[in-house]
Amino acid sequence: MTKKPELLVTPKKIEDILPLIEAGATALVVGEQRYGLRLAGEFSRDDIRKSIDIAHAKNTKVYVAMNAIFHNDKVDELSDYVQFVSEVGADAIIFGDPAVLLVAREVAPDLKLHWNTETTATNWYTCNYWGRKGAKRAVLARELNMDTIVEIKENAEVEIEVQVHGMTAMFHSKRALLGNYFEFQGKAMKIDKSQQSTMILHDKERNNKYPIFEDDNGTHIMSPNDICIIDELEEMIDANVDSFKIDGILHTSQYIIEVTKLYREAIDLCVDDREQYESVKEELVAKIEDMQPTHRPLDTGFFFKETVY
Repeated sequence: MTKKPELLVTPKKIEDILPLIEAGATALVVGEQRYGLRLAGEFSRDDIRKSIDIAHAKNTKVYVAMNAIFHNDKVDELSDYVQFVSEVGADAIIFGDPAVLLVAREVAPDLKLHWNTETTATNWYTCNYWGRKGAKRAVLARELNMDTIVEIKENAEVEIEVQVHGMTAMFHSKRALLGNYFEFQGKAMKIDKSQQSTMILHDKERNNKYPIFEDDNGTHIMSPNDICIIDELEEMIDANVDSFKIDGILHTSQYIIEVTKLYREAIDLCVDDREQYESVKEELVAKIEDMQPTHRPLDTGFFFKETVY
């Protein structure tokens, strides 16, 4: 029997929680950039606690991101943060560093773990390796095609999560490249945690515009286009992929909410009324295209190997 995948969304602020649930999200990712990478918004401990209370009252899951790259200076903090996440009732921690897994085993052994390095989950052996270490889910790399995703799901011993919408990271450096550049020029650059001061790298030859921003984790260069696979969900739904993620980083709250509504409609129709889904899916794409920022066209990422950055 075909099941409906989880619709996982990234809120920008606590005020987004209820609207996103009402739009059809069944799970949310929150966190603070000290412990999580490329979050759509910054959530303090108090925000995380409130978000979980709001979401759980609506039968919606909340996952807390701890997938940053950790150096020795932060390792001693992990135990306290994992304990906090467990105590406030988060449904899972998203991790990439084995240090988080080892700490969680020690201080919160019942807390579910989702393995997400963003780049290295490219085969089912690796997914199952981390599953046997304690992870309940693997978040697949964004550079995989549809056939590979389906094959991994068929052989995976863990849940599988796939990003179906939004931009992806092309480059990450722990160095403050932008800040260092401005400092070299004799200027000061204030790190804006809200990401409102995002800069654009303009490739005139390809007419691509790459968002670039700096935060506590370093410098990030993002893809020039947004993945949109709303009209190609059939194979993954038939393969019972467990979770579809909409990544809202660098988008407005309203954009994320409206896109969530459209994916909710698409998932429901694809499972419950495939013929109707086939008849409206091009219209769903058109609605998203109407909302897109002018400098961010849609594409299908690497799902069909059409995109080469």
